[in-house]
Amino acid sequence: MKQYVIIGNGVAAAGCIEGIRSVDTESKIIVVSEEKHPVYCRPLISYYLEGKTDLVKMNYRSSDYYENMSCEVLYGKKAVSLNKDSKEITLDDGKVIPYDALCVAAGSSPFVPPFAGLDSVKNKFSFMTIDDTLALENAITKDSKVLIVGAGLIGLKCAEGLKERVSEITVCDLADRVLSSILDNECASMMQKNLEENGISFLLGDSAERFEKNTAFMKSGKTIEFDVLVLAVGVRANTSLVKDAGGNVNRGIIVNEKMETSLPDIYSAGDCTEGMDISLGSNRVLAILPNAYMQGKCAGANMAGGSEVFDNAIPMNSIGFFGLHAMTAGSYFTENEGGEMYEEKGDGTLKRLFTRDGLLTGFILIGNTKRAGIYTSLIREKTPLDSINFDLLKKDTTFAAFSHESRISKFGGAV
Repeated sequence: MKQYVIIGNGVAAAGCIEGIRSVDTESKIIVVSEEKHPVYCRPLISYYLEGKTDLVKMNYRSSDYYENMSCEVLYGKKAVSLNKDSKEITLDDGKVIPYDALCVAAGSSPFVPPFAGLDSVKNKFSFMTIDDTLALENAITKDSKVLIVGAGLIGLKCAEGLKERVSEITVCDLADRVLSSILDNECASMMQKNLEENGISFLLGDSAERFEKNTAFMKSGKTIEFDVLVLAVGVRANTSLVKDAGGNVNRGIIVNEKMETSLPDIYSAGDCTEGMDISLGSNRVLAILPNAYMQGKCAGANMAGGSEVFDNAIPMNSIGFFGLHAMTAGSYFTENEGGEMYEEKGDGTLKRLFTRDGLLTGFILIGNTKRAGIYTSLIREKTPLDSINFDLLKKDTTFAAFSHESRISKFGGAV
């Protein structure tokens, strides 16, 4: 029998476990988990702060999951080195674990710029894990003034989670808009307005230059007094294990459509990977939960001798703040890049569909996200728009836009 080793214990690892067990029900699986928690749904940590969920409900699988999957989980352990020749990993406690097939699902870590004076700040936190959330919760009071550095998804979800539990929240970012990596100015403005209406203050195009205890000195010359600091500037893929072992690494660990790295019998999945984005036509890190699971499942099946591929990855985001929801997917090409955009605006709603070369390549939906999965499937499957009634689909995500044969194939006989 084989011995499979998985480094990491997030959603990608769960996919990997299930992929292995879909092919091999007998061999041993060892999971190296730096966190001391079973696999959980990381995007729910802000809802925990809001009181909308609890630690048990955040679990991604049942309490007997690892037992049912015949997995040994090494909690609180970190893999520090990888020897591709002897096919062994070494943990931070010196233990050496051999493997027949290995999956690196090590995720990502917060990026913290070298702010001057940061060491003088007592109550400073990241916001990526359950432990981050519990530590932050322990530090806040109803009178706390919170400064969040970073107006991306992590920072804004933290702001939403804290809103009813603290006195003031200020979010700053060097970018001139919120969610700058996924929204343009107009779309970001809609989201920012909603956040401001719910009591979140912003300093955009500005960020901290240095700290002195509970004071942030901004690049603009302003000063901000705070009690609690949250650093949500960004994340970086954890690539060092594969890189140090001689594997191909860029922003993430380079994988092919089978989730193989450049090293023999070593696979990778999840936020630490970089693979093909079919909507863009080039590689990028796609650090989102659905892709992590699908990558993991593909990797696991192939580790066990299967022949799976994951060849339709695209960026996707489903976000919401204080009741205003947005969904984005794919890539947005401008007219200068040969693309076209269809747009509809309403009262608190916006729809943008981006097309190029007869294909839907991306979309932005704000306010009304009903049946957005239909648009997502068009991007994933590279459906030629001349094979459907796209003019109808622009107006309404209806099954009627597809031919009878396509409806039966895609959705079954009920539509």
